[in-house]
Amino acid sequence: MTPPCVLELAGVVKSHTRERRALDGVQLAVHAGRVTALLGPNGAGKSTLVSLAAGLTRPDAGTVRVLGEDPAGRGAQALRRRIGLAPQEIGVYPQLSVTTNLRCFAELYGLRPRAARARAAELLEPFALSELGDRPAGRLSGGEQRRLHAAIALVNRPALVILDEPTAGADPSTREHILRAVRDLAGGGTAVVYTTHYLPEAERLDADIALLEHGRVIARGSVAELIARHVAPLAGDGRPATLESVYLALTGRGTVEPDAEPAALP
Repeated sequence: MTPPCVLELAGVVKSHTRERRALDGVQLAVHAGRVTALLGPNGAGKSTLVSLAAGLTRPDAGTVRVLGEDPAGRGAQALRRRIGLAPQEIGVYPQLSVTTNLRCFAELYGLRPRAARARAAELLEPFALSELGDRPAGRLSGGEQRRLHAAIALVNRPALVILDEPTAGADPSTREHILRAVRDLAGGGTAVVYTTHYLPEAERLDADIALLEHGRVIARGSVAELIARHVAPLAGDGRPATLESVYLALTGRGTVEPDAEPAALP
């Protein structure tokens, strides 16, 4: 049985200027218990799609639905509380401790103080923050702040989690903890949208792939399906075909974006 659809975009168009469409007729479905990886070159439309899914902006045409409702519609405040978002830019209160950051964001999402404290405590261990709970966020390393930033997106137990480049510039340890947390989220039934330039991450997450180019979804499917559909069983140099093979074949680019290093997962 196909799991429930949590996020659906149908014929979505979004323009930033008259001359250029950031998204051009996008169709996409994200299901409960699955990670959907948004891949594509810089400027392909990934961040615009994230903004629409989170209800931060509205499409020029087409529809965006989260749990069947418009996340940017009037009266959608309760719906937006069921969405967890970690944008590319890290957003934490530097003067507050790690635990207080988590608790404050939980209360902003409507949790009562006691429930917020409990939820903050639950999120420390999965993101390797247990020994840092009392430390001000401004004194954390970049990787530690990245882990806290991702944890904040989960304080409201969302039905849909959107992680926009969550491991950008992260050290291997941070990347591993975030990827493990994402796998656990999906295993627990949460729908996850995950944008990344690190293609091996999508493979390790067993993600459903949506490859964007010039504002359009040019390929969708599992990693295995895309490899079978778009590249030969073996790459030209004799190595097994990978998601990178698909990416390069469909985008016509000689290389993926800089810093596209492999993910470190056991």
